[in-house]
Amino acid sequence: MQFEVWAPDAESVGLQVAGGTQPMERDATRPGWWTALVEAADGDRYGYSVDGGPVLPDPRSRRQPDGPDGESAVYDHNTYVWRNEWAGRGLPGAVLYELHIGTYTGAGTFDAAAERLGHLAELGITHVSLMPVCPFPGTHGWGYEGVSPWAVHEPYGGPAGLKRFVDTAHGLGLGVILDVVHNHLGPSGNYLPAFGPYFTDTHHTPWGAAVNLDAPGSDEVRAYLLGSALAWLRDYRLDGLRLDAVHALADTRALTFLEELSTAVDSLAADTGRPLSLIAEADLCDPRTTTPREAGGLGLHAQWNDDFHHALHTALTGESQGYYADFAAAPLAALAKTVTSAFFHNGTYSSFRGRTHGRPVDVSRTAAHRFVGYAQTHDQIGNRALGDRLAASLSPGLQACAAALVLTGPFSPMLFMGEEWGARTPWQFFTDHTDPELAEAVRNGRRREFGAHGWAEEEIPDPQDPATRDRSCLDWSEPEREPHARMHAWYRELIALRRAMPDLHDPDLATVRTAYDEAARWLAYRRGDLRIAVNLSGKPATIPLGGGRHRSGGGRVLAAWEPVEAPGADGLLHLPPESCVILADD
Repeated sequence: MQFEVWAPDAESVGLQVAGGTQPMERDATRPGWWTALVEAADGDRYGYSVDGGPVLPDPRSRRQPDGPDGESAVYDHNTYVWRNEWAGRGLPGAVLYELHIGTYTGAGTFDAAAERLGHLAELGITHVSLMPVCPFPGTHGWGYEGVSPWAVHEPYGGPAGLKRFVDTAHGLGLGVILDVVHNHLGPSGNYLPAFGPYFTDTHHTPWGAAVNLDAPGSDEVRAYLLGSALAWLRDYRLDGLRLDAVHALADTRALTFLEELSTAVDSLAADTGRPLSLIAEADLCDPRTTTPREAGGLGLHAQWNDDFHHALHTALTGESQGYYADFAAAPLAALAKTVTSAFFHNGTYSSFRGRTHGRPVDVSRTAAHRFVGYAQTHDQIGNRALGDRLAASLSPGLQACAAALVLTGPFSPMLFMGEEWGARTPWQFFTDHTDPELAEAVRNGRRREFGAHGWAEEEIPDPQDPATRDRSCLDWSEPEREPHARMHAWYRELIALRRAMPDLHDPDLATVRTAYDEAARWLAYRRGDLRIAVNLSGKPATIPLGGGRHRSGGGRVLAAWEPVEAPGADGLLHLPPESCVILADD
């Protein structure tokens, strides 16, 4: 088989495969590339030595059986026989579910997670959004310090395990989206600098030198990341990618990497006949992220909407620290603004940033499904000091209100695993670094960070303690008992309602109408012939909704957390404390 590696500054490159060693030759047609034609079979270990140095794993390794520091292994994608035909599933009308393989079950493997996918299909989920699965040190971790962005974490089940998971999901009608990290690689097991200018000091990021997207040598680096992205979609039949922190991609070139990526993915979608989606995590509040390329945008298909989350979180909890300060002054007003305008910061002053932030969304031209809305994510739970979920501090009624706002709102809704039954298990920050110095630095850094915000350092869970990961695993006995069973039924009811009612997946943001009372803590909005009202107060609320489209009464109740009657001829809705309702006009 043909082995090839890019090492533009090397004087020599050696290939070690299946115990034998031989020099590689320069490729006369591709500057900086080295090749060798050697007999090798699926599973054979191999690696490259640059200028007589140690044998290192292949930057394009498809498999790392012994972890990031071990040799690569030949992997033949043709050895897996797909069981299920799959036409694909696009984002319009989607209900996403963020899932971490390592804690979705106690076993923490693809196969164990696949056994629980029937739960998601029955719930009404359309897409599973996997957190990163690239190799990282040790067994357990979030995955954002992964390396080898073409390979799959072996303790999860390796490449074959991921294929079995995707195949099972497709057989149940579930699409699969994968979180990929292009803005940095983990500090441990990252051997790319030994091969070439994959990083540049031209820009600096929170993780150090930036990935080289615009300095000399960046053509090959961009091709490396593009090839990885397309390989996930092609070789593993994934339905989309979630792009981590695209605002951290330092890129000054006229044609940006993200435009190149969206062009390549759209081309692959056309070739395969399957819809393929790119979902950005972006902190810019910039509608150009998802504006089509022909209209001057980057052409990504959707973006996470943290502004909606922050407004909802402050309305539910009253928290006002850090970036919540911008939303906490008038949380109901902030929530109403995001529901109708997508971004809260659309050219407004951000006290957290100390400057004006964001750009308005043209709601008359931008489909609502291009924004992902959520009450909880891995970031918003795991980056808290104790990894506590909303269920740890909110009543079931307020959790039900959060679910109603996410699942009947205009955006593509996303749940975080276990949210659907009000899981009480925390989701904490955990690592399994094999480098003792790095492990200690992460442990102490975490404690110092929260100690500076008033936490006692001994209260902060040790990321390296296996118990921290174990606490973060879902307890699958919870949905079988109260109050979790009732919450699970509520989520199932809301998702079924969203699927059955076209008004609830109408992409027209311009038609959403809201009303709220900041002091009384209620909010209501109209979506077509449906009206949604939530009372976040501990007291009953009287909400003036009007008489409905025909003005003869308030319509009928489609779903409610607590028993409630539709408004009478006076148009007044009497909503119990910490409760919500979905109404249909007559």
